[in-house]
Amino acid sequence: MAQGGDELWKRDEIASPCVKLCAIHPLEKICVGCHRTLEEIATWSRMTPEARAAVMAELPSRAPRLAKRRGGHGGRIEG
Repeated sequence: MAQGGDELWKRDEIASPCVKLCAIHPLEKICVGCHRTLEEIATWSRMTPEARAAVMAELPSRAPRLAKRRGGHGGRIEG
């Protein structure tokens, strides 16, 4: 067994907003977990750190697009 076994597995990871809740919203066309577009998800590992930072800065503003309920019991309850 190699000394410092954890050192073997250390590597620079690409920062990602993925929360492993992967589903594309049918109307908004963004992931319901991380709020990225399909194109952003597909190209994430090839983006520059600056491009990833720009997308990550924009993600919080996308969350409200998914917050509105459009149906079901919650959609029928009056204010």
